[in-house]
Amino acid sequence: MHRLLFVLLLSAAACSRQVTLQATPAQAVEVQLKVTNRAAQAVTVFVVDGGTEYTLTTVAANSTEIIPVRNVAAGSTVTLRATLADGSRSYTRGNVVLRGVFEWEVP
Repeated sequence: MHRLLFVLLLSAAACSRQVTLQATPAQAVEVQLKVTNRAAQAVTVFVVDGGTEYTLTTVAANSTEIIPVRNVAAGSTVTLRATLADGSRSYTRGNVVLRGVFEWEVP
């Protein structure tokens, strides 16, 4: 009986798993644009970072939206572009350093 108990305890110890706890990684700083569209039609908002253009969203006419900027690191210097829905006109703003919430009025 003692041998059976010894074998059971030994097998339980051999099967136990080691658990390692890790700290949760710090969340990335989120960069946002607060775009106020004063045009009579919607605009599509883009951000250009290092030659790569990212489409963010479309902002309705005469409205304001706060837009998260993904794929661009905080502190990056970018160019913002907004194009009217009919494609007739684009607005740009260069040398924008993205930190926290950047406000931009179009046009």
